Amino acid sequence: MQHPRGMDKIGMLSEILQQNPKDAFARYGLAMAYASEGKTDEALREFATTTEYNPDYVPAYQMSAQTLVKAGKFDEARARLKEGLAACERTGNTHAASEMSVMQDEIAEV
Repeated sequence: MQHPRGMDKIGMLSEILQQNPKDAFARYGLAMAYASEGKTDEALREFATTTEYNPDYVPAYQMSAQTLVKAGKFDEARARLKEGLAACERTGNTHAASEMSVMQDEIAEV
């Protein structure tokens, strides 16, 4: 019997992370897989762990903020965007910074 595709991905990424817990790409992938399955809490936990181990991994801030907005957690989303913008500044990622600034403006009044 075959498992749903998402489960294969989650299992595979979890195995990689058992070997190397600080693998930003695998952990971010795991967070995205959880988010795509609607497992918001798991996704947010993995995004947070990604940035804990890799404070300059900009996509994790951006996608965790989006996930928080979808969940209606605007204060937490604003905090993640602030952290993400600081990471953008450290890494010179102007593209992500402009996208996060737009998101920040969109939720400023909420």
